[in-house]
Amino acid sequence: MKSLLAYLQRPLAHLAVLSFFVNMLLLAPALFMMQVFDRVLVSRSLDTLLVLLLGMAVALALSMGLDYLRNRLQGVVGNMVAEYLSPATASEVLSQAARRTHAPGSANLRDVNALRAVFSGQGLLAILDVPWVVIYVAVIWMAHAYLGIAAALACVAMLGLALLNDRLTRSNIEALQANAWKTNRYLEASVENAEVVETLGMRRALVERWRRMNGAVTELQRPTARRSVGMASLTRMFRQAVQVLLQALGAYVVITGEATPGVLVATTVLLGRALAPVEQVVGSWRVLAEGRNAFQRLSRLLSQQGEQAPRMALPTPSGQLVAEAVVYRPPGSDRLVLSGVSLQLAAGESLAIVGPSGAGKSTLVRVLSGLWRPTAGTVRLDHVDLAQWDREELGPWLGYVPQDVELFAGTVAENIARLGDVDSEQAVLAARRAGVHELILTLQDGYDTLIDPSGGLLSPGQRQRIALARALYGDPKLLLLDEPNSNLDGVGEQALSDALKALRGKVTVVVVTHRGNLIQQMDKLLVLEAGKVKDFGRVTEVLARIQPPAPARAPGQVVAIPPRPPSAA
Repeated sequence: MKSLLAYLQRPLAHLAVLSFFVNMLLLAPALFMMQVFDRVLVSRSLDTLLVLLLGMAVALALSMGLDYLRNRLQGVVGNMVAEYLSPATASEVLSQAARRTHAPGSANLRDVNALRAVFSGQGLLAILDVPWVVIYVAVIWMAHAYLGIAAALACVAMLGLALLNDRLTRSNIEALQANAWKTNRYLEASVENAEVVETLGMRRALVERWRRMNGAVTELQRPTARRSVGMASLTRMFRQAVQVLLQALGAYVVITGEATPGVLVATTVLLGRALAPVEQVVGSWRVLAEGRNAFQRLSRLLSQQGEQAPRMALPTPSGQLVAEAVVYRPPGSDRLVLSGVSLQLAAGESLAIVGPSGAGKSTLVRVLSGLWRPTAGTVRLDHVDLAQWDREELGPWLGYVPQDVELFAGTVAENIARLGDVDSEQAVLAARRAGVHELILTLQDGYDTLIDPSGGLLSPGQRQRIALARALYGDPKLLLLDEPNSNLDGVGEQALSDALKALRGKVTVVVVTHRGNLIQQMDKLLVLEAGKVKDFGRVTEVLARIQPPAPARAPGQVVAIPPRPPSAA
Protein backbone atom coordinates (compact mmCIF):
# COMPACT_ATOMS: atom_id res chain seq x y z
CA MET A 1 0.00 0.00 0.00
CA LYS A 2 2.98 2.31 0.47
CA SER A 3 3.87 1.70 -3.16
CA LEU A 4 0.28 2.64 -4.07
CA LEU A 5 0.65 6.01 -2.36
CA ALA A 6 3.97 6.54 -4.14
CA TYR A 7 2.28 5.56 -7.42
CA LEU A 8 -0.48 8.13 -6.82
CA GLN A 9 1.86 10.89 -5.67
CA ARG A 10 2.02 12.72 -9.01
CA PRO A 11 -1.70 12.64 -9.91
CA LEU A 12 -2.62 13.65 -6.35
CA ALA A 13 -0.13 16.52 -6.57
CA HIS A 14 -1.78 17.62 -9.82
CA LEU A 15 -5.17 17.43 -8.10
CA ALA A 16 -3.85 19.61 -5.29
CA VAL A 17 -2.52 22.19 -7.80
CA LEU A 18 -5.85 22.27 -9.64
CA SER A 19 -7.68 22.61 -6.31
CA PHE A 20 -5.42 25.56 -5.47
CA PHE A 21 -6.41 27.46 -8.63
CA VAL A 22 -10.08 26.45 -8.39
CA ASN A 23 -10.28 27.77 -4.83
CA MET A 24 -8.38 30.92 -5.77
CA LEU A 25 -10.94 31.61 -8.49
CA LEU A 26 -13.78 30.99 -6.03
CA LEU A 27 -12.68 34.19 -4.29
CA ALA A 28 -13.79 36.08 -7.39
CA PRO A 29 -17.57 36.11 -6.69
CA ALA A 30 -17.03 37.56 -3.21
CA LEU A 31 -14.67 40.24 -4.52
CA PHE A 32 -17.11 41.01 -7.35
CA MET A 33 -20.00 41.55 -4.94
CA MET A 34 -17.90 43.70 -2.66
CA GLN A 35 -16.83 45.92 -5.57
CA VAL A 36 -20.39 46.20 -6.87
CA PHE A 37 -21.76 47.28 -3.50
CA ASP A 38 -18.88 49.54 -2.52
CA ARG A 39 -17.93 51.07 -5.89
CA VAL A 40 -20.52 50.56 -8.62
CA LEU A 41 -23.59 51.42 -6.55
CA VAL A 42 -21.83 54.41 -5.01
CA SER A 43 -20.31 55.79 -8.24
CA ARG A 44 -23.11 54.60 -10.54
CA SER A 45 -20.42 53.83 -13.10
CA LEU A 46 -21.58 51.47 -15.87
CA ASP A 47 -18.04 51.21 -17.23
CA THR A 48 -16.80 49.87 -13.90
CA LEU A 49 -19.66 47.37 -13.82
CA LEU A 50 -18.86 46.25 -17.37
CA VAL A 51 -15.17 45.71 -16.56
CA LEU A 52 -16.11 43.78 -13.43
CA LEU A 53 -18.52 41.62 -15.44
CA LEU A 54 -15.86 40.85 -18.05
CA GLY A 55 -13.34 39.94 -15.36
CA MET A 56 -15.95 37.78 -13.64
CA ALA A 57 -16.78 36.02 -16.91
CA VAL A 58 -13.11 35.15 -17.45
CA ALA A 59 -12.82 33.91 -13.84
CA LEU A 60 -15.94 31.74 -14.17
CA ALA A 61 -14.76 30.29 -17.48
CA LEU A 62 -11.37 29.42 -16.00
CA SER A 63 -13.02 27.99 -12.90
CA MET A 64 -15.31 25.81 -14.99
CA GLY A 65 -12.43 24.50 -17.12
CA LEU A 66 -10.18 23.79 -14.17
CA ASP A 67 -13.00 22.17 -12.20
CA TYR A 68 -13.76 19.94 -15.20
CA LEU A 69 -10.10 18.92 -15.44
CA ARG A 70 -9.99 18.27 -11.71
CA ASN A 71 -13.04 16.00 -11.80
CA ARG A 72 -11.74 14.12 -14.84
CA LEU A 73 -8.35 13.65 -13.20
CA GLN A 74 -10.06 12.43 -10.06
CA GLY A 75 -11.87 9.76 -12.08
CA VAL A 76 -8.52 8.73 -13.55
CA VAL A 77 -7.04 8.45 -10.05
CA GLY A 78 -9.91 6.16 -9.01
CA ASN A 79 -9.26 3.93 -12.03
CA MET A 80 -5.55 3.91 -11.24
CA VAL A 81 -6.31 2.67 -7.72
CA ALA A 82 -8.46 -0.17 -9.06
CA GLU A 83 -5.99 -1.15 -11.79
CA TYR A 84 -3.06 -1.08 -9.37
CA LEU A 85 -4.68 -3.03 -6.52
CA SER A 86 -7.07 -5.44 -8.25
CA PRO A 87 -4.48 -7.86 -9.75
CA ALA A 88 -2.38 -7.99 -6.58
CA THR A 89 -5.47 -8.38 -4.38
CA ALA A 90 -6.99 -11.11 -6.56
CA SER A 91 -3.65 -12.94 -6.64
CA GLU A 92 -3.23 -12.80 -2.86
CA VAL A 93 -6.86 -13.81 -2.22
CA LEU A 94 -6.41 -16.87 -4.47
CA SER A 95 -3.10 -17.72 -2.83
CA GLN A 96 -4.40 -17.46 0.73
CA ALA A 97 -7.64 -19.26 -0.12
CA ALA A 98 -5.60 -22.14 -1.57
CA ARG A 99 -3.52 -22.27 1.62
CA ARG A 100 -6.71 -22.05 3.68
CA THR A 101 -5.32 -19.01 5.51
CA HIS A 102 -7.98 -16.67 4.14
CA ALA A 103 -11.71 -17.16 3.76
CA PRO A 104 -12.62 -17.38 0.08
CA GLY A 105 -14.89 -14.77 -1.41
CA SER A 106 -14.88 -11.32 -2.97
CA ALA A 107 -14.70 -9.24 0.21
CA ASN A 108 -11.24 -7.87 -0.51
CA LEU A 109 -12.16 -7.04 -4.09
CA ARG A 110 -15.06 -5.05 -2.65
CA ASP A 111 -12.47 -3.30 -0.48
CA VAL A 112 -10.71 -2.25 -3.68
CA ASN A 113 -13.99 -0.81 -4.95
CA ALA A 114 -14.53 1.00 -1.64
CA LEU A 115 -11.07 2.56 -1.92
CA ARG A 116 -11.76 3.48 -5.52
CA ALA A 117 -14.98 5.21 -4.43
CA VAL A 118 -12.96 7.35 -2.01
CA PHE A 119 -10.50 8.50 -4.65
CA SER A 120 -13.17 9.11 -7.30
CA GLY A 121 -15.85 10.63 -5.03
CA GLN A 122 -16.51 14.11 -3.70
CA GLY A 123 -14.98 13.25 -0.34
CA LEU A 124 -11.45 13.46 -1.72
CA LEU A 125 -12.06 16.89 -3.27
CA ALA A 126 -13.58 18.04 0.00
CA ILE A 127 -10.43 16.91 1.86
CA LEU A 128 -8.28 18.83 -0.65
CA ASP A 129 -10.49 21.90 -0.17
CA VAL A 130 -10.49 21.78 3.66
CA PRO A 131 -7.07 23.54 4.03
CA TRP A 132 -8.57 26.49 2.16
CA VAL A 133 -10.87 27.07 5.10
CA VAL A 134 -7.94 28.80 6.81
CA ILE A 135 -7.43 31.12 3.81
CA TYR A 136 -11.10 32.02 3.55
CA VAL A 137 -11.24 32.75 7.29
CA ALA A 138 -8.08 34.86 6.98
CA VAL A 139 -9.66 36.92 4.18
CA ILE A 140 -12.78 37.45 6.32
CA TRP A 141 -10.56 38.42 9.24
CA MET A 142 -8.82 41.02 7.06
CA ALA A 143 -12.23 42.52 6.35
CA HIS A 144 -13.14 42.72 10.03
CA ALA A 145 -11.75 41.04 13.16
CA TYR A 146 -15.16 40.28 14.67
CA LEU A 147 -16.30 38.58 11.48
CA GLY A 148 -13.03 36.61 11.29
CA ILE A 149 -13.36 35.37 14.87
CA ALA A 150 -16.97 34.30 14.23
CA ALA A 151 -15.97 32.48 11.02
CA ALA A 152 -13.09 30.71 12.76
CA LEU A 153 -15.33 29.54 15.60
CA ALA A 154 -17.91 28.31 13.11
CA CYS A 155 -15.33 26.29 11.16
CA VAL A 156 -13.91 24.77 14.35
CA ALA A 157 -17.42 23.78 15.41
CA MET A 158 -18.07 22.19 12.00
CA LEU A 159 -14.83 20.21 12.25
CA GLY A 160 -15.86 19.15 15.75
CA LEU A 161 -19.12 17.82 14.30
CA ALA A 162 -17.12 15.80 11.75
CA LEU A 163 -14.97 14.26 14.49
CA LEU A 164 -18.06 13.56 16.58
CA ASN A 165 -19.63 11.85 13.58
CA ASP A 166 -16.58 9.62 13.26
CA ARG A 167 -16.67 8.74 16.96
CA LEU A 168 -20.36 7.86 16.84
CA THR A 169 -20.30 5.77 13.66
CA ARG A 170 -16.86 4.13 13.41
CA SER A 171 -17.59 0.98 15.46
CA ASN A 172 -21.02 0.59 13.88
CA ILE A 173 -19.63 0.86 10.35
CA GLU A 174 -16.93 -1.74 11.07
CA ALA A 175 -19.47 -4.16 12.58
CA LEU A 176 -21.86 -3.52 9.70
CA GLN A 177 -19.20 -4.31 7.10
CA ALA A 178 -18.16 -7.52 8.88
CA ASN A 179 -21.71 -8.82 9.21
CA ALA A 180 -22.64 -7.84 5.66
CA TRP A 181 -19.64 -9.78 4.38
CA LYS A 182 -20.65 -12.90 6.35
CA THR A 183 -24.21 -12.66 5.05
CA ASN A 184 -23.08 -12.28 1.43
CA ARG A 185 -20.59 -15.13 1.81
CA TYR A 186 -23.30 -17.40 3.24
CA LEU A 187 -25.54 -16.72 0.25
CA GLU A 188 -22.66 -17.24 -2.22
CA ALA A 189 -21.85 -20.62 -0.63
CA SER A 190 -25.52 -21.59 -0.72
CA VAL A 191 -25.78 -20.76 -4.43
CA GLU A 192 -22.74 -22.95 -5.10
CA ASN A 193 -24.67 -25.85 -3.49
CA ALA A 194 -28.01 -25.02 -5.12
CA GLU A 195 -28.37 -28.56 -6.50
CA VAL A 196 -28.30 -30.08 -3.02
CA VAL A 197 -30.60 -27.35 -1.71
CA GLU A 198 -33.26 -28.03 -4.32
CA THR A 199 -32.99 -31.82 -4.22
CA LEU A 200 -33.30 -32.07 -0.44
CA GLY A 201 -35.98 -29.38 -0.14
CA MET A 202 -33.73 -27.06 1.88
CA ARG A 203 -34.60 -23.86 0.03
CA ARG A 204 -37.11 -22.50 2.54
CA ALA A 205 -34.88 -23.24 5.54
CA LEU A 206 -31.86 -21.74 3.79
CA VAL A 207 -33.70 -18.56 2.77
CA GLU A 208 -35.10 -18.22 6.29
CA ARG A 209 -31.62 -18.52 7.81
CA TRP A 210 -30.26 -15.98 5.31
CA ARG A 211 -33.19 -13.67 6.10
CA ARG A 212 -32.34 -13.78 9.80
CA MET A 213 -28.69 -12.99 9.06
CA ASN A 214 -29.73 -10.17 6.74
CA GLY A 215 -32.11 -8.91 9.43
CA ALA A 216 -29.18 -8.67 11.84
CA VAL A 217 -27.32 -6.57 9.25
CA THR A 218 -30.37 -4.34 8.88
CA GLU A 219 -30.55 -3.89 12.63
CA LEU A 220 -26.94 -2.71 12.63
CA GLN A 221 -27.58 -0.48 9.64
CA ARG A 222 -30.47 1.40 11.22
CA PRO A 223 -28.55 3.13 14.05
CA THR A 224 -25.67 3.86 11.67
CA ALA A 225 -28.04 5.41 9.13
CA ARG A 226 -29.87 7.37 11.84
CA ARG A 227 -26.65 8.82 13.21
CA SER A 228 -25.22 9.59 9.78
CA VAL A 229 -28.41 11.25 8.55
CA GLY A 230 -28.84 13.04 11.86
CA MET A 231 -25.31 14.42 11.78
CA ALA A 232 -25.72 15.52 8.15
CA SER A 233 -28.97 17.33 9.03
CA LEU A 234 -27.40 18.90 12.11
CA THR A 235 -24.45 20.05 10.01
CA ARG A 236 -26.71 21.69 7.40
CA MET A 237 -28.80 23.36 10.07
CA PHE A 238 -25.70 24.57 11.89
CA ARG A 239 -24.26 25.97 8.67
CA GLN A 240 -27.43 27.94 7.93
CA ALA A 241 -27.55 29.19 11.50
CA VAL A 242 -23.93 30.32 11.31
CA GLN A 243 -24.58 32.19 8.07
CA VAL A 244 -27.58 33.94 9.61
CA LEU A 245 -25.58 34.89 12.70
CA LEU A 246 -22.68 36.13 10.60
CA GLN A 247 -25.04 38.24 8.50
CA ALA A 248 -26.49 39.68 11.68
CA LEU A 249 -23.02 40.42 12.99
CA GLY A 250 -22.07 41.92 9.62
CA ALA A 251 -25.16 44.10 9.68
CA TYR A 252 -24.18 45.27 13.16
CA VAL A 253 -20.67 46.32 12.07
CA VAL A 254 -22.17 48.07 9.01
CA ILE A 255 -24.67 49.96 11.18
CA THR A 256 -21.91 51.01 13.57
CA GLY A 257 -19.89 52.23 10.60
CA GLU A 258 -17.02 49.78 11.05
CA ALA A 259 -17.55 48.12 7.65
CA THR A 260 -19.27 48.65 4.34
CA PRO A 261 -22.26 46.75 2.89
CA GLY A 262 -19.90 45.19 0.35
CA VAL A 263 -17.90 43.65 3.16
CA LEU A 264 -21.10 42.16 4.62
CA VAL A 265 -22.06 40.49 1.33
CA ALA A 266 -18.53 39.30 0.52
CA THR A 267 -17.89 37.79 3.95
CA THR A 268 -21.23 35.97 3.83
CA VAL A 269 -20.28 34.41 0.49
CA LEU A 270 -16.80 33.52 1.73
CA LEU A 271 -18.15 31.92 4.89
CA GLY A 272 -20.47 29.75 2.81
CA ARG A 273 -17.50 28.72 0.71
CA ALA A 274 -15.38 28.03 3.80
CA LEU A 275 -18.03 25.80 5.39
CA ALA A 276 -18.87 23.91 2.18
CA PRO A 277 -15.90 21.47 2.20
CA VAL A 278 -16.43 20.72 5.89
CA GLU A 279 -20.08 19.96 5.20
CA GLN A 280 -19.06 17.75 2.27
CA VAL A 281 -16.64 15.84 4.50
CA VAL A 282 -19.42 15.21 7.02
CA GLY A 283 -21.81 14.15 4.25
CA SER A 284 -19.20 11.79 2.76
CA TRP A 285 -18.03 10.48 6.10
CA ARG A 286 -19.45 6.98 5.65
CA VAL A 287 -17.70 6.56 2.30
CA LEU A 288 -14.47 7.91 3.78
CA ALA A 289 -14.76 5.64 6.85
CA GLU A 290 -15.42 2.58 4.68
CA GLY A 291 -12.43 3.54 2.53
CA ARG A 292 -10.23 3.89 5.60
CA ASN A 293 -11.28 0.44 6.86
CA ALA A 294 -10.75 -1.02 3.38
CA PHE A 295 -7.27 0.52 3.25
CA GLN A 296 -6.37 -1.09 6.58
CA ARG A 297 -7.68 -4.52 5.53
CA LEU A 298 -5.87 -4.37 2.19
CA SER A 299 -2.69 -3.30 3.98
CA ARG A 300 -2.88 -6.41 6.16
CA LEU A 301 -3.70 -8.62 3.17
CA LEU A 302 -0.92 -7.35 0.91
CA SER A 303 1.76 -6.91 3.57
CA GLN A 304 2.96 -10.52 3.20
CA GLN A 305 3.09 -10.18 -0.57
CA GLY A 306 5.17 -7.04 -0.25
CA GLU A 307 7.67 -8.77 2.06
CA GLN A 308 8.62 -11.43 -0.48
CA ALA A 309 11.98 -10.69 -2.06
CA PRO A 310 12.63 -11.61 -5.71
CA ARG A 311 13.88 -15.18 -5.97
CA MET A 312 16.56 -16.53 -8.26
CA ALA A 313 15.30 -18.79 -11.03
CA LEU A 314 16.06 -22.45 -10.28
CA PRO A 315 17.00 -25.10 -12.84
CA THR A 316 14.44 -27.53 -14.25
CA PRO A 317 13.75 -30.23 -11.65
CA SER A 318 14.19 -33.90 -12.44
CA GLY A 319 11.43 -34.99 -10.06
CA GLN A 320 13.31 -36.28 -7.02
CA LEU A 321 10.96 -35.81 -4.04
CA VAL A 322 11.93 -36.02 -0.37
CA ALA A 323 9.78 -35.31 2.69
CA GLU A 324 11.51 -35.17 6.05
CA ALA A 325 9.57 -35.40 9.35
CA VAL A 326 6.64 -33.40 7.98
CA VAL A 327 4.22 -32.09 10.59
CA TYR A 328 1.09 -30.17 9.63
CA ARG A 329 -1.32 -28.38 11.93
CA PRO A 330 -4.17 -26.41 10.28
CA PRO A 331 -4.21 -22.67 11.08
CA GLY A 332 -6.18 -22.01 14.25
CA SER A 333 -6.26 -25.67 15.26
CA ASP A 334 -4.39 -27.69 17.88
CA ARG A 335 -4.87 -31.04 16.12
CA LEU A 336 -2.01 -32.49 14.11
CA VAL A 337 -3.21 -33.76 10.74
CA LEU A 338 0.26 -35.02 9.81
CA SER A 339 2.83 -36.11 12.36
CA GLY A 340 6.39 -36.96 11.38
CA VAL A 341 5.73 -38.13 7.81
CA SER A 342 8.87 -38.97 5.83
CA LEU A 343 9.27 -40.44 2.35
CA GLN A 344 11.73 -40.46 -0.53
CA LEU A 345 11.17 -40.90 -4.25
CA ALA A 346 13.81 -40.94 -6.95
CA ALA A 347 13.09 -39.17 -10.21
CA GLY A 348 10.57 -41.23 -12.19
CA GLU A 349 9.44 -43.36 -9.23
CA SER A 350 5.77 -43.69 -8.34
CA LEU A 351 4.02 -43.83 -4.97
CA ALA A 352 0.55 -44.92 -3.89
CA ILE A 353 -0.83 -43.44 -0.66
CA VAL A 354 -3.54 -45.43 1.11
CA GLY A 355 -5.26 -45.20 4.44
CA PRO A 356 -8.68 -44.78 6.05
CA SER A 357 -10.76 -41.61 5.70
CA GLY A 358 -9.32 -38.75 7.75
CA ALA A 359 -5.82 -40.25 7.77
CA GLY A 360 -4.37 -37.10 6.16
CA LYS A 361 -3.84 -38.38 2.61
CA SER A 362 -5.19 -35.28 0.81
CA THR A 363 -3.36 -33.03 3.25
CA LEU A 364 -0.10 -34.82 2.50
CA VAL A 365 -0.63 -34.32 -1.25
CA ARG A 366 -1.16 -30.60 -0.73
CA VAL A 367 1.97 -30.38 1.40
CA LEU A 368 3.97 -32.33 -1.20
CA SER A 369 2.80 -29.87 -3.86
CA GLY A 370 4.03 -26.92 -1.81
CA LEU A 371 0.49 -25.57 -1.68
CA TRP A 372 0.41 -25.90 2.11
CA ARG A 373 3.55 -25.22 4.07
CA PRO A 374 4.32 -27.81 6.77
CA THR A 375 4.23 -26.67 10.37
CA ALA A 376 7.53 -28.49 10.83
CA GLY A 377 9.79 -30.52 8.60
CA THR A 378 10.66 -29.93 4.94
CA VAL A 379 9.59 -31.06 1.49
CA ARG A 380 12.31 -30.94 -1.15
CA LEU A 381 12.14 -31.24 -4.90
CA ASP A 382 15.60 -31.93 -6.30
CA HIS A 383 17.13 -30.99 -2.92
CA VAL A 384 15.41 -27.58 -3.02
CA ASP A 385 12.88 -26.71 -0.31
CA LEU A 386 9.52 -26.07 -1.99
CA ALA A 387 9.26 -22.85 0.03
CA GLN A 388 12.15 -21.49 -2.07
CA TRP A 389 10.35 -22.04 -5.36
CA ASP A 390 8.36 -19.25 -6.91
CA ARG A 391 4.88 -20.64 -7.52
CA GLU A 392 4.69 -19.30 -11.07
CA GLU A 393 7.99 -21.00 -11.89
CA LEU A 394 7.19 -24.24 -10.07
CA GLY A 395 3.66 -24.63 -11.48
CA PRO A 396 4.65 -25.76 -15.01
CA TRP A 397 6.74 -28.60 -13.53
CA LEU A 398 3.78 -29.90 -11.48
CA GLY A 399 0.70 -31.81 -12.51
CA TYR A 400 -2.18 -31.89 -10.03
CA VAL A 401 -5.65 -33.43 -10.01
CA PRO A 402 -7.51 -32.63 -6.76
CA GLN A 403 -10.18 -34.77 -5.20
CA ASP A 404 -12.88 -32.27 -6.14
CA VAL A 405 -12.23 -31.41 -9.78
CA GLU A 406 -13.11 -27.91 -10.96
CA LEU A 407 -12.81 -26.63 -14.51
CA PHE A 408 -12.84 -22.95 -15.44
CA ALA A 409 -15.02 -20.89 -17.74
CA GLY A 410 -13.47 -21.14 -21.21
CA THR A 411 -12.90 -23.75 -23.87
CA VAL A 412 -11.70 -27.29 -23.30
CA ALA A 413 -8.38 -26.37 -24.93
CA GLU A 414 -7.95 -23.34 -22.64
CA ASN A 415 -8.61 -25.50 -19.59
CA ILE A 416 -6.05 -28.08 -20.71
CA ALA A 417 -3.54 -25.27 -21.41
CA ARG A 418 -4.06 -23.97 -17.83
CA LEU A 419 -5.76 -20.78 -19.13
CA GLY A 420 -2.56 -19.64 -20.84
CA ASP A 421 -1.83 -19.27 -24.53
CA VAL A 422 -3.02 -22.49 -26.12
CA ASP A 423 -0.33 -24.53 -27.84
CA SER A 424 -2.48 -26.81 -30.01
CA GLU A 425 0.15 -29.51 -30.33
CA GLN A 426 0.81 -29.58 -26.59
CA ALA A 427 -2.92 -29.59 -25.79
CA VAL A 428 -3.60 -32.54 -28.11
CA LEU A 429 -0.52 -34.34 -26.81
CA ALA A 430 -1.66 -33.91 -23.20
CA ALA A 431 -5.15 -35.15 -24.13
CA ARG A 432 -3.68 -38.19 -25.87
CA ARG A 433 -1.45 -38.95 -22.88
CA ALA A 434 -4.52 -38.78 -20.64
CA GLY A 435 -6.52 -40.93 -23.06
CA VAL A 436 -9.22 -38.28 -23.45
CA HIS A 437 -8.54 -37.09 -27.02
CA GLU A 438 -11.30 -39.20 -28.59
CA LEU A 439 -13.78 -38.14 -25.90
CA ILE A 440 -13.07 -34.46 -26.56
CA LEU A 441 -13.63 -34.93 -30.30
CA THR A 442 -17.13 -36.23 -29.57
CA LEU A 443 -18.10 -32.94 -27.91
CA GLN A 444 -20.11 -30.40 -29.86
CA ASP A 445 -17.17 -28.18 -30.81
CA GLY A 446 -14.31 -30.49 -29.88
CA TYR A 447 -11.46 -28.65 -28.21
CA ASP A 448 -13.33 -25.36 -28.74
CA THR A 449 -16.31 -26.49 -26.67
CA LEU A 450 -17.14 -23.87 -24.06
CA ILE A 451 -17.24 -25.10 -20.48
CA ASP A 452 -19.67 -23.61 -18.01
CA PRO A 453 -18.33 -24.39 -14.50
CA SER A 454 -21.87 -24.42 -13.08
CA GLY A 455 -23.46 -26.24 -16.02
CA GLY A 456 -23.99 -29.92 -16.74
CA LEU A 457 -22.32 -30.19 -20.14
CA LEU A 458 -19.68 -32.57 -18.81
CA SER A 459 -20.14 -35.44 -16.39
CA PRO A 460 -17.93 -35.66 -13.28
CA GLY A 461 -15.97 -38.46 -14.93
CA GLN A 462 -15.36 -36.40 -18.09
CA ARG A 463 -14.24 -33.45 -15.99
CA GLN A 464 -11.84 -35.69 -14.12
CA ARG A 465 -10.32 -36.97 -17.37
CA ILE A 466 -9.92 -33.44 -18.77
CA ALA A 467 -8.32 -32.43 -15.46
CA LEU A 468 -5.80 -35.25 -15.95
CA ALA A 469 -4.99 -33.84 -19.40
CA ARG A 470 -4.51 -30.41 -17.77
CA ALA A 471 -2.13 -31.98 -15.25
CA LEU A 472 -0.11 -33.56 -18.08
CA TYR A 473 0.06 -30.39 -20.20
CA GLY A 474 3.59 -29.24 -20.92
CA ASP A 475 6.40 -31.20 -19.32
CA PRO A 476 5.50 -31.91 -15.66
CA LYS A 477 8.16 -33.61 -13.56
CA LEU A 478 5.94 -34.36 -10.56
CA LEU A 479 2.37 -35.60 -10.94
CA LEU A 480 0.08 -35.51 -7.88
CA LEU A 481 -3.28 -37.29 -8.17
CA ASP A 482 -5.82 -37.32 -5.34
CA GLU A 483 -8.22 -40.20 -6.05
CA PRO A 484 -8.15 -39.55 -9.82
CA ASN A 485 -10.50 -42.47 -10.55
CA SER A 486 -13.27 -41.68 -8.07
CA ASN A 487 -15.72 -40.80 -10.88
CA LEU A 488 -14.33 -42.89 -13.75
CA ASP A 489 -16.09 -45.68 -15.57
CA GLY A 490 -14.33 -48.70 -17.02
CA VAL A 491 -13.08 -46.81 -20.08
CA GLY A 492 -11.77 -43.97 -17.94
CA GLU A 493 -10.09 -46.43 -15.53
CA GLN A 494 -8.30 -48.07 -18.42
CA ALA A 495 -7.23 -44.71 -19.86
CA LEU A 496 -5.83 -43.66 -16.47
CA SER A 497 -4.02 -46.97 -16.10
CA ASP A 498 -2.49 -46.64 -19.58
CA ALA A 499 -1.43 -43.04 -18.87
CA LEU A 500 0.36 -44.03 -15.65
CA LYS A 501 2.10 -46.93 -17.38
CA ALA A 502 3.38 -44.57 -20.08
CA LEU A 503 4.71 -42.17 -17.42
CA ARG A 504 6.53 -44.84 -15.45
CA GLY A 505 10.21 -44.01 -15.14
CA LYS A 506 9.75 -40.60 -16.78
CA VAL A 507 7.62 -38.62 -14.32
CA THR A 508 7.50 -38.88 -10.53
CA VAL A 509 3.92 -39.85 -9.65
CA VAL A 510 2.08 -39.70 -6.31
CA VAL A 511 -1.43 -41.19 -6.27
CA VAL A 512 -3.98 -41.30 -3.46
CA THR A 513 -6.18 -44.29 -4.20
CA HIS A 514 -8.16 -47.18 -2.77
CA ARG A 515 -8.10 -49.21 -5.99
CA GLY A 516 -5.86 -52.27 -6.01
CA ASN A 517 -5.17 -52.09 -9.75
CA LEU A 518 -3.52 -48.67 -9.39
CA ILE A 519 -1.54 -49.73 -6.33
CA GLN A 520 -0.02 -52.64 -8.25
CA GLN A 521 1.30 -50.23 -10.91
CA MET A 522 3.19 -48.11 -8.38
CA ASP A 523 6.78 -48.62 -7.23
CA LYS A 524 6.23 -47.72 -3.59
CA LEU A 525 3.36 -47.75 -1.11
CA LEU A 526 2.76 -45.43 1.86
CA VAL A 527 0.17 -46.41 4.45
CA LEU A 528 -1.13 -43.51 6.54
CA GLU A 529 -3.11 -43.88 9.74
CA ALA A 530 -4.16 -40.93 11.91
CA GLY A 531 -1.56 -38.73 10.21
CA LYS A 532 1.35 -41.08 10.89
CA VAL A 533 3.23 -43.44 8.62
CA LYS A 534 2.14 -46.97 9.41
CA ASP A 535 4.28 -48.51 6.67
CA PHE A 536 6.36 -47.39 3.70
CA GLY A 537 8.42 -49.25 1.13
CA ARG A 538 8.21 -51.24 -2.08
CA VAL A 539 4.64 -52.20 -2.96
CA THR A 540 5.20 -55.95 -2.74
CA GLU A 541 7.03 -55.66 0.58
CA VAL A 542 4.43 -53.41 2.21
CA LEU A 543 1.51 -55.52 0.98
CA ALA A 544 3.20 -58.58 2.36
CA ARG A 545 3.52 -56.89 5.75
CA ILE A 546 0.04 -55.39 6.03
CA GLN A 547 -2.01 -58.25 4.50
CA PRO A 548 -2.44 -61.29 6.76
CA PRO A 549 -1.23 -64.56 5.15
CA ALA A 550 -3.84 -67.08 4.01
CA PRO A 551 -4.29 -69.93 6.52
CA ALA A 552 -2.15 -72.92 5.61
CA ARG A 553 -3.77 -76.35 5.24
CA ALA A 554 -2.47 -79.83 4.68
CA PRO A 555 -2.74 -81.45 1.25
CA GLY A 556 -6.18 -82.84 0.74
CA GLN A 557 -7.55 -81.01 3.79
CA VAL A 558 -11.04 -79.66 3.31
CA VAL A 559 -11.71 -76.22 4.71
CA ALA A 560 -14.85 -76.29 6.78
CA ILE A 561 -17.38 -73.62 5.89
CA PRO A 562 -19.66 -72.67 8.78
CA PRO A 563 -23.35 -73.08 8.06
CA ARG A 564 -25.29 -69.94 7.14
CA PRO A 565 -27.39 -68.73 10.08
CA PRO A 566 -31.16 -69.02 9.53
CA SER A 567 -32.78 -65.81 8.39
CA ALA A 568 -35.22 -64.15 10.74
CA ALA A 569 -38.81 -64.94 9.83
